[in-house]
Amino acid sequence: MFNPPHPGEVLRELCIEPLGLTVTEAAEALGVSRKTLSALLNGRSGISPEMAIRLSKAFDTSAESWLNQQMHYDLWVTEQSLGDIKVRVLTAA
Repeated sequence: MFNPPHPGEVLRELCIEPLGLTVTEAAEALGVSRKTLSALLNGRSGISPEMAIRLSKAFDTSAESWLNQQMHYDLWVTEQSLGDIKVRVLTAA
């Protein structure tokens, strides 16, 4: 798997910047604090199901698309940090 961008980066580059919104304006429109949105945009937090719904309503997208981006990002990060995991293959007797 390739290195997917953090969903906050996608949100900033494809949704907020093209509309010329400030973080404060976008946070107010989403009904969240500036601190909450800033953490997401800077990759310090992820997209929760609630935030995915807020984003889907604000930007006419699907909540699933936001959650899928977060899942792909989280999976990639975890795969990079775990290295070689030793597990035993389980099979039916």
